[in-house]
Amino acid sequence: YPEGVSGRPTTPFFNEKANEKGILLTSGHTWKQQRRFGLMTLRNLGLGKNGLEHRIQEEARHLVEYLMSERGQPLDPSVSFRQALSNVICAVVLGHRFSANDETFQQLLKANSCVLRSSGSLSKRTCQGPPSLYDTFPWLMDHLPGPHKKVRSCEGFLYCFAKEEIRRHEESRVPDEPQDFIDFYLAQMVKVNDPTATFDEGNLIQTILDLFIAGTESTATTLLWALISLVLHPDVQEKVQKELAAVLGPSQLICYEDRKNLPYTNAVIHEIQRYNCIAPVGVARQCVKDTTLLGLPVPKGTVILPNICSVLSDPEQWETPRQFNPTHFLDKNGNFISREAFLPFSAGKCTDS
Repeated sequence: YPEGVSGRPTTPFFNEKANEKGILLTSGHTWKQQRRFGLMTLRNLGLGKNGLEHRIQEEARHLVEYLMSERGQPLDPSVSFRQALSNVICAVVLGHRFSANDETFQQLLKANSCVLRSSGSLSKRTCQGPPSLYDTFPWLMDHLPGPHKKVRSCEGFLYCFAKEEIRRHEESRVPDEPQDFIDFYLAQMVKVNDPTATFDEGNLIQTILDLFIAGTESTATTLLWALISLVLHPDVQEKVQKELAAVLGPSQLICYEDRKNLPYTNAVIHEIQRYNCIAPVGVARQCVKDTTLLGLPVPKGTVILPNICSVLSDPEQWETPRQFNPTHFLDKNGNFISREAFLPFSAGKCTDS
């Protein structure tokens, strides 16, 4: 995105939700500082490296064991997918995982889903639902019953959950030996001596919640579409299984480096995200100054909704945009190729044009 449209909209509903804290719904100095520290810390914890593999492999093993135990019985895979992915986030952010039957963990999953449903879609922001009504009559909605009360209750649980985890870390952490995201953040709060710094408990709490919201639902949705796509295309499923068997052998334990030897499987994963358009509309942005976008003048304060599907189904970029076709990501020799138009979750900042 150009610098001029790098802001986030401010509304009564989202102001009360995030209070200009964290990463997801912030702009300017807070966003830059929290995002930079968050990325650096996640990399230190193994994001994009081998260090995080064992956590993902452990949750994948639990997930496969559960699915195998339910063989022949009807089930809702979305539940087990969200549990597995939330536990990966828990391991990185909190330093521990939960058992599937843990009551607090179940409350965490339900509350996270509740908050995401209330504020994560275009229709609920601009058409009907709690955010729209709340933004129109914020002074009135606080005194009326309705779904917004449930959303606030879920947010309250998540806030208390994060605050309790921070307290537990403050009591048990070993200085200079950070084990998870909270440890790194608490160390940063102590270390920084800058009046303009934004490292405080409020930002830590909201960043924890942002990581759960951003890191769970998008990947769980990808897995659900992957399951549906492979069921609907048994020929693709068979090719993937044959490639996995040939490269991994009987163990079937996959590592990140294996992607280089699994071009077809890698292409299928990318095509699942392209064809199914996991996130049809990106998180809303707002012009922070008068700017020009695609040759058109856009005034300061304008809210911009990125249409991601328009890129993923652009006939000028994809040979068969309306068909599930893994060869979109393969060259004539069957090697995996990256595509510039592959933007399943939008794009980052760029220079103004």
